[in-house]
Amino acid sequence: MRRFLKILTIIVGVVLLSAASLVLYVYSAADSIVAPNLETPPIFSEEIVQDSCTKKLGRNWIRKNADGLYDIYVEGNALERGTAFGKLSKDLLYLQESYFVDQLKVFVPSETHQKSLIKLINFFNRNITDYIPEENQTEIYGLSLSCSHEFDFVGNPFGRQLNFHAAHDIGHAMQDYMLVGCTSFAAWDSASADGNLVIGRNFDFFVGEDFAKNKLVSFFNPTDGHKFAMIGWAGMTGVLSGMNEKGLTVTINAAESSMPTSTSMPISILARQILQYASTIQEAYAIAEKAQTFVSESLLIGSALENRAAIIEKSIDKTAIFESSSNSLVCANHYQSEALKNDEFNIKNIETSDSPYRQKRAEELIAKLSPIDYTKAISILRDTKGANDKNIGLGNEKALNQLIAHHSVVFSPKELKMWVSTAPYQLGKFICYDLKSAFSNTQDCNVFRTDSLDVQADTLLHSEAFENFLKFRTAKKELTKKIDNGEDISDDKIHEMTALNPNFYQAYDLAGDAFQAKGNAEQARSNWTKALSLEIPKAAEREAIKKKLED
Repeated sequence: MRRFLKILTIIVGVVLLSAASLVLYVYSAADSIVAPNLETPPIFSEEIVQDSCTKKLGRNWIRKNADGLYDIYVEGNALERGTAFGKLSKDLLYLQESYFVDQLKVFVPSETHQKSLIKLINFFNRNITDYIPEENQTEIYGLSLSCSHEFDFVGNPFGRQLNFHAAHDIGHAMQDYMLVGCTSFAAWDSASADGNLVIGRNFDFFVGEDFAKNKLVSFFNPTDGHKFAMIGWAGMTGVLSGMNEKGLTVTINAAESSMPTSTSMPISILARQILQYASTIQEAYAIAEKAQTFVSESLLIGSALENRAAIIEKSIDKTAIFESSSNSLVCANHYQSEALKNDEFNIKNIETSDSPYRQKRAEELIAKLSPIDYTKAISILRDTKGANDKNIGLGNEKALNQLIAHHSVVFSPKELKMWVSTAPYQLGKFICYDLKSAFSNTQDCNVFRTDSLDVQADTLLHSEAFENFLKFRTAKKELTKKIDNGEDISDDKIHEMTALNPNFYQAYDLAGDAFQAKGNAEQARSNWTKALSLEIPKAAEREAIKKKLED
């Protein structure tokens, strides 16, 4: 027994020593991202000149337009562009970082756990510079010169900006937290009103309402490659949705994959490489094939030169292409190519997520509304109903419009026009940008817009249904807090909450939880049963409600 205890003590000691060594390694490696040794460019010292609506830095400028979007134009080499991008949007850059950190505190309330998570993410991304092209690193370094040091507890400005470029990928790996769930589509030839390619996409990346407040429509005029425009936020130089001067478009959609164990190229940087350097689908594929990414993704590529679209699908170790046999295609969050559709994670995703449902709904609407023009494309992106126009409750993840989108956009590649949504979500006005005019007269911000082609706000925006939806979100948050804190909840408050969104499963699921907390098993059972009769996005959610009923 003494010998056994001695051996056990040695084993425990070795394990503890190994664990301690790992923790020390994580903490030391977490701050290992070192900024490149570059001279500060002269433009950083230049004064910003402001007139009534525009801030200018040399030939670069930014302004907030009348519809609430920020338009920004930058040009030059990587360091010049990045520096101008950061300096012109410095105030917005500070806000985005603060919103991001605030949302981190919502997801992870414990300060100790926050610090541990930050260290782990920094450790995970410690080699990220090995996978980001030097041009992109230089550009990000330039913008990091304008970052606040208030957030240095997350990492040095350059390191944390690199990490923020992987935010979509990290959120994608945490899909159960509803951070990512996008839908995009394309129509051309007979499926399009004028025969030309038209593309629509919802970017459903949600890290809080504040984070989506200040959207940037960015116009880049790089020394090398194509001029391009993209939609994002201050600090984001990677591409989420964009179109270049050749009429090539890129939009990204998350796909199911194994939990990554180490970093590689963030998807937004790959999309940026494609947008800046490709003009055809094959050129885009060649760039994607060479890249090593750490999450699985689908990139819908539209080509004005070929008047068609295709989906480049990337898993951890494969790159494939999916091309439709008809004149339209839809991209949700699962693979469709022969090479990847039978991937074990993809099969699981199809069986357990809302991705196939959204794809079928988009296909249903395209068939119903065909031929598609930009106004019909916008109506598809705004759709809040389920299959066969079923009312599935506002905010349901099975809807194309889940009322969480950071942005929504429609591209007309041949005309070099794009329509970008304004707040809230896809319900506000879609404003039209003319890239042809923008890139031929970069110093006149007034020619960037074509107001006569704007699409007015959705009627839902000023309806009682939307007003009730906003009240529902507030009521849901308050009710959840009371349940968590063990506070008294009146029956009337619970019934009021379900009445605000009566076709949404989540209302009855939460009502069941509230009645269970009150000790009313009969009402809890009744509400959970009602929830199960409605459209539930994920199999795991359905099983969780069933388990509560069984218990």
